[in-house]
Amino acid sequence: MKEYKIIKQKAGLFMKDSDFEDLLNNEARNGWKLINVVLHGGALKAFMEKSRI
Repeated sequence: MKEYKIIKQKAGLFMKDSDFEDLLNNEARNGWKLINVVLHGGALKAFMEKSRI
């Protein structure tokens, strides 16, 4: 079974590319896999998944 998470950044509150990369790498170390990134309604959303143990 899979578990999912959405990481959102609202318009005007974007972090630096290196900070966003660090955030995604930290999530990967915790078992999360990035499956998609979209810009919707002024918010950047990163969709993550991992296997539920």
